[in-house]
Amino acid sequence: MSRPLLFLDVDGPLNPYAAQPERRPAGYTTIRATVRPGHPLRVWLNPDHGPALLALPYELCWATTWMAEANRWIAPVVGLPELPFVDFGEGLFATRPDGVHWKTEAIVAHAAGRPFAWVDDEQSPADAAYVTRHHPAPALLHYVNPRVGLREPDFETLARFAARLRG
Repeated sequence: MSRPLLFLDVDGPLNPYAAQPERRPAGYTTIRATVRPGHPLRVWLNPDHGPALLALPYELCWATTWMAEANRWIAPVVGLPELPFVDFGEGLFATRPDGVHWKTEAIVAHAAGRPFAWVDDEQSPADAAYVTRHHPAPALLHYVNPRVGLREPDFETLARFAARLRG
C-alpha cells in the first residue's frame, strides 16, 4: 500500500505570518522571497520542520499559492527535497458560493482517491463536508494556527492519523 499524501500549505503552517510582526518566533529564520518582482515577502521558516515532516510516513506535496516556487524558496530553507505541488491554475483564489475553500476541490482531485492529510490555516466545516462527499478514502483536514505555525502536537496528530491508516 502506498503512503498517504500530506498536503502542505506554506503561509500559516510553515510561515507563521500572523505572529507579532516585530517578533520572529524562536527557532525560525527570516528570508526575503521575491516571488513577484518588486514585492519581496518576509517569510519566517523553521529549519527543524523539514526533517520532522520527512520523518512522518507520508508522501509530501505542496498545497500552497507558492506552487512550484515553494521548491525554490521554502524547501531549501526547511530541509525538504523538491516536492510535487497541486497546480491550482485558474482556480487560484476563486470564490465559491458554497463556502468551500478554493484549494479543496483541486486537492481532492490531486489525491485521486488516496488517503491524505492537509495542513492549512484556512479550512472550514464546508471543506470537511466537501471532502466527505467527494473523496472515498480517509482524509484529515488539520488546522494550524497562523500565529504559531506547526508545533509538536500537530506532528503528533499527523503521526496518529497515519498510524490509524496502517492499523
